[in-house]
Amino acid sequence: MSTPVLFVIVGKNEPLFEAEIDTTSASGSTGQNDLSTRQNYFVLHSALDLVEKSAWTTNNMYLRVVDKVNHQQVSTFLTAANVKFMLLHGGKGEEVVKNFFNEVYGYYVKVCLYVICLNVICFI
Repeated sequence: MSTPVLFVIVGKNEPLFEAEIDTTSASGSTGQNDLSTRQNYFVLHSALDLVEKSAWTTNNMYLRVVDKVNHQQVSTFLTAANVKFMLLHGGKGEEVVKNFFNEVYGYYVKVCLYVICLNVICFI
């Protein structure tokens, strides 16, 4: 049985985006899936303090694995604007997770720049 992958983008104090990718079969019970989902969100929320602590100890944007709970790992990527990309996964390869964060960061920058360009065009 594989574990679900949970990806969350956290702003200053609020989640900006959440995505859960369930890699298990559809034959699981809904009660167990609901409990697992709530537990996964709790694990990510509790890892926020560790992310804040790790942010002060390194200059890297990719903070690697900041927490491990029940054979699941929380990996984090921190942007220059202190937006946190957090991924709860079942121990994927570190290079795969780093590439995922780099791709998401690229898309995040493009979306932010697109919004700025729209505002500039509207005022011209």
